[in-house]
Amino acid sequence: MSPVVQIEYCTQCRWLPRAAWLAQELLTTFEAELDELSLKPGTGGVFVVRVDDEIVWDRREQGFPEPTAVKQAVRDRVAPGKSLGHSDKASPE
Repeated sequence: MSPVVQIEYCTQCRWLPRAAWLAQELLTTFEAELDELSLKPGTGGVFVVRVDDEIVWDRREQGFPEPTAVKQAVRDRVAPGKSLGHSDKASPE
């Protein structure tokens, strides 16, 4: 069975557009590798990305993710050998 990604977002903070956009980015990049990607409404300022129930990004600890950072975290779990093209290039210091 292929990996499942879940994006839990805060409805009180109106973060659905951000979660949906991130979901689109992940699905575009990993459409062949993922079994499912879901959006989970939450509250209390939550914005968490999970792969198979393992947290790979938590806004409370890491701030809001750049799509590149989340793609790399997901890639490391679902397709470690996959190139992300320009997203793999080191960001300037």
